[in-house]
Amino acid sequence: MAAAPTLDEWRTTVPNLVAVCADEWSLRVGAPYAGGWAGHAVRVELADGTRAVLKLVWPHRESLHEGDALALWAGEGAARLLARNADSTALLLERCEPGAFLSTLDLDAALDVYAGLLPRLWKPAGAPFHTLADEASSWAESLPREWEAAGRPFDQSFVETALTLLDELAPTQGEQVLLHQDMHALNVLSAAREPWLAIDPKPLVGEREFGLAPIVRGAELRHGRREVLHRLHRLSSELGLDVERARGWCIAQTTAWGVDVPQHLDVVRWLLEDA
Repeated sequence: MAAAPTLDEWRTTVPNLVAVCADEWSLRVGAPYAGGWAGHAVRVELADGTRAVLKLVWPHRESLHEGDALALWAGEGAARLLARNADSTALLLERCEPGAFLSTLDLDAALDVYAGLLPRLWKPAGAPFHTLADEASSWAESLPREWEAAGRPFDQSFVETALTLLDELAPTQGEQVLLHQDMHALNVLSAAREPWLAIDPKPLVGEREFGLAPIVRGAELRHGRREVLHRLHRLSSELGLDVERARGWCIAQTTAWGVDVPQHLDVVRWLLEDA
């Protein structure tokens, strides 16, 4: 089996991939969207004039089943999947318009939106999605190695705390549901069909408490101790979640993802101080 392309290798193929999809789905291709670390999204029109989005997905672990997640949600709280290719690396999606980011709202108004959206996305799920337990095992293996390779950029106690939490939380989870593990406030857009829709899932199956991690951590709704703790406590309370498990998952994943992201370690410190 051929090795998956690196991100740089994949980017060189994007223009050809766009052309292939345009031909297959009879698309008129417009301007691309800015940003997108591991994907490429471009405005398109279908033959009947319907405005849509063509998203090309770099085939890597976190985004492997994005199309499956969108198919399971079926437009309930998330952008609709209109079509996809055989390996789901090309997705034709509903266009969210006007498309303002959730981060344009003030903090509590944005949390109102999250409190309404999250329960709709937390559907029972299993295969083919990766599990939170498997991801926790992967983070536990990679974190010490990446911390060493980065020159030990923060105190070892953070690593030890994250490893302890992963060991405690992974085998004691509650009901398993589909989670959007990257649902920060730039991945929720204003739309016409519903006021707000989620996009760009990095799907996992795990307990609901983990689903707060990207929201608690996300600097899009301001980076500060008060805001981080307010996000944690308000959403845990309103959604009936175990606040300590939500805190633990956020500390563990944020440490694992944040070896070279100083803002992430601020979040870990604030959450530990509040415990």
